[in-house]
Amino acid sequence: MPTIGFIYPDHAAEDDYPLAEGLLGDGTRLAVAHIYGTDLHAVAELLDLGSPQRLTEGAGLLARHEPDAIVWACTSGSFVYGWDGATEQVAGLSAAAGGLPASSTSFAFVHAANALGLRRVAVAASYPDEVAKLFVEFLGKGGIEVVSLSAADIDTAAEVGDLSPEAVVDLIVSHDHPDAEALLVPDTAMRTLAVVERAEERLGKPVLTANQVTVWEGLRLVGANRAVPGVGALFRSGGG
Repeated sequence: MPTIGFIYPDHAAEDDYPLAEGLLGDGTRLAVAHIYGTDLHAVAELLDLGSPQRLTEGAGLLARHEPDAIVWACTSGSFVYGWDGATEQVAGLSAAAGGLPASSTSFAFVHAANALGLRRVAVAASYPDEVAKLFVEFLGKGGIEVVSLSAADIDTAAEVGDLSPEAVVDLIVSHDHPDAEALLVPDTAMRTLAVVERAEERLGKPVLTANQVTVWEGLRLVGANRAVPGVGALFRSGGG
């Protein structure tokens, strides 16, 4: 079975990855390596967090796991570069990993939305407004219209990681929009794997979250997407 490597910034909600590995239950390994920088949701700090030097370090840490693909598991640290910059970021990550297939959480959102045929979405972001708007711009470059944006104005990833499951669900369901085909939640610092189904049941529409789409993207890169119960509409579709 494949091994997928994830570069995860600092510590917050990385336990979503062993949870996902258990839900997959087929021997697929989801290996996580941590890189460290400030966890502040601010543009300059996020540009540093996603820099080539830091991602090269992460690729080196993952090498011992012998991954078949590698994903930068950070939404804000990828979309902050813009579409073209994030494309270069992924290309650099692939090169640092010896030519392995590579991607990032920002592209994972676009690919996942495309897999579900979504074109109009609402975004429930934990970030300050300035940062959240950059995610909207990124989605627009990917052909996805954001009909509603909410920004919770949480300054650090650590604060996001401390949110209770109930608070996460409330953040999601309270920021729906009637014209949205789905709701997107872009922060890998937020624990969401265990609550995606609950949020979807309350909303009656798909919910795409950062760690969810990041795992799905890794599976897509190695051609291993399949239907998996318990992780929302994206995984029920089995698409890739």
